[in-house]
Amino acid sequence: MRTIYDVQQLLKRYGVFVYIGNRVADLQLMEAELKELYQSQLVETQEYQMALLLLRQNIAIEKEKEQES
Repeated sequence: MRTIYDVQQLLKRYGVFVYIGNRVADLQLMEAELKELYQSQLVETQEYQMALLLLRQNIAIEKEKEQES
């Protein structure tokens, strides 16, 4: 798992499609959905950790971009 697209594909396997229109909100909702899948034991620990790391990194990047604008 290397990109947000990979995380989206993981969520898609479980019927989760996220699009709000705000990039940060999308990423945060994806994180919440991912946590739910992990707590339901549908996602492997390593897969969960990689996806969570990617999401949090991208949330930080997007927030930084917002502050610069």
